[in-house]
Amino acid sequence: MNFVCGKCGTKESIRTLKPKCECGGLWKLEHKPPRFDHSLIDKGIWSMFRYKEFMALEDESWREVTMGEGMTPVIRFSDDVMLKMDYFMPTLSFKDRGAAVLIAHCKAIGVDSVVQDSSGNAGNSVAAYCGRCGIECEIFVPEGTSPQKIKMIKAHGARVNIVHGSRDQCADACRTKVEKEGKYYANHVYNPFFYEGTKTYIYEVYEQLGRIPENVFIPLGNGTLFIGAIKGLEELLSASVIRKMPNIVAIQSENCDPFVRAAKKGEKVPVKADFRPTLAEGIAIGRPARGEEILEYIYRYGVRLITAPEDRILEARSVLAEKGIYCEHTTAANYAAYLKYCEVNGQTPDSLLTMCGAGLKSDH
Repeated sequence: MNFVCGKCGTKESIRTLKPKCECGGLWKLEHKPPRFDHSLIDKGIWSMFRYKEFMALEDESWREVTMGEGMTPVIRFSDDVMLKMDYFMPTLSFKDRGAAVLIAHCKAIGVDSVVQDSSGNAGNSVAAYCGRCGIECEIFVPEGTSPQKIKMIKAHGARVNIVHGSRDQCADACRTKVEKEGKYYANHVYNPFFYEGTKTYIYEVYEQLGRIPENVFIPLGNGTLFIGAIKGLEELLSASVIRKMPNIVAIQSENCDPFVRAAKKGEKVPVKADFRPTLAEGIAIGRPARGEEILEYIYRYGVRLITAPEDRILEARSVLAEKGIYCEHTTAANYAAYLKYCEVNGQTPDSLLTMCGAGLKSDH
């Protein structure tokens, strides 16, 4: 198993400490899992690692890292909408799926110190799993990040650096440290091991429902869930477990929508979007690092895009909360975008939305 550059094709050992290829391209994993089959699911494990036979795991390090992430329920919210309750996780966000696999990889190759940049959730997840297995951790977050998220990161023993500026400027500051000091970049966008965790979102939905819903709505900022979900769906498709791709709807912030703009023009790279403040901070990414890769998936599978109306996010959050679902603002944006999609395209039954972050994390 190797890393392979998505730009020039150069191969590198997965034990490398380089965050990306010398040419600037990001790593992909040269790993082909076995055909998805129920008989290969380890049903004695009640976590996402029940799918370990399909995941790129070097050894048993995941056993030291896991906190039982995954296996979140799918619940019926309305006649047309099901919710995948992915904030039922150790750090209250779906990012635990990817962080558990990424930090298991760090443990496997002997990394003892990492840095990461995040709008909050991914940093919190990485900090938690590093704390669990004794890896030193430093997290960069942009100003305006929820104080609750920052408190959680610090509670896990990580150092927090608050960067003045946007989410993209926060990433720049962290990557500068990586380049100057040679720190291991345990990043949810750069490191493809993260997607080995997020693809289990799809495995679980299929195992729980015995099928994939007709419409799958996925938030899209840096694409950590989007890429993982696509990978999971491709694996089910190649195993003939599903006969076709569902209608995938990618959700962007109305105030930060580089993919929406690119798709309208048929561009191969995201269109630069002037950042405006948004409640959907988790998807407010103006310069997504895997932008070209994501657009390739969008065009290949006819992914539809929709923006979450900024002035309806709080309303959507209240509607969810009144029915017992207390989620953070970025998660509420998913439901606001779904409602807008229905207004534009008509009733959209058999739809799956992710509840990716808990409400207590964004009460600010």
